[in-house]
Amino acid sequence: MSILLDKKTRVLVQGITGRDGSFHTKMMMEYGTKVIAGVTPGKGGQKMNGVPVFDTVSDAMEMKPDAACIFVPPAFAVDALWESVEAGIKLITVITEGIPTLEMMKVKNHIKGRGITIIGPNCPGIITPGEAKIGILPGSIFKKGNVGVISRSGTLTYEVVYALTEKGIGQSTVIGIGGDPIIGSRFLDLLEKFKNDKKTDSVVIIGEIGGNDEIEAAQFIKEELKKPACAFIAGKSAPAGKKMGHAGAIISGSSDTAQAKIEALLGMGIPVAALPQDVAGLLK
Repeated sequence: MSILLDKKTRVLVQGITGRDGSFHTKMMMEYGTKVIAGVTPGKGGQKMNGVPVFDTVSDAMEMKPDAACIFVPPAFAVDALWESVEAGIKLITVITEGIPTLEMMKVKNHIKGRGITIIGPNCPGIITPGEAKIGILPGSIFKKGNVGVISRSGTLTYEVVYALTEKGIGQSTVIGIGGDPIIGSRFLDLLEKFKNDKKTDSVVIIGEIGGNDEIEAAQFIKEELKKPACAFIAGKSAPAGKKMGHAGAIISGSSDTAQAKIEALLGMGIPVAALPQDVAGLLK
């Protein structure tokens, strides 16, 4: 079962006529995603991969989308995000990297209490194996099952999931939440959803240096989740004060290090894998 997305979800793609948007729309549709509309200003009336294109999200709402996926370049991605928010779309996935932190803070404050879930920015997306995907996740490595996965890293998501699938361990929903300092949905937001999903029987979190989201997630897992969980934390050799890959992956204090997070997780009874491929063994 999915906590966000299934084969009935009607998806709108913003930036559908661009290089990345058109390619990944095709991949999403081939996987089974119900892409019903696209948006590119000035391209309204065209079709891309058989999908009708509109000039604005407001125009595209006649197709009744449940979710939006944003492939718009950084300079215009915030405007695209605001379009979907103001149109009332309840699930918005932002693949774009490079959105200004202060702009994301404004969006997050605006959507409080409005029932809107934003995944990203700077993320690979969401997948419900065997049903549908939104974003750039490679569908072939996923397997339908009962393990929920939440990750700050796209590449590490693929490594961990591939190892799970190779061991015959399927996934219920896999979500790449993004590596920016301000993201739409944190570990805590999604753990709450997995807690209430009867078809998810265990959870994996994939974290990295920077911030304290993993420690807050561990506290929730210990006190609220009531399901088995394990983790992998990247960045054990990362130097302090230097950004490593993601805008949010920078050690600014002793509690931001990988080792501090690993120790905190272990201290709360949550097993931590030494390598991505070891997660499958911990779940077994």
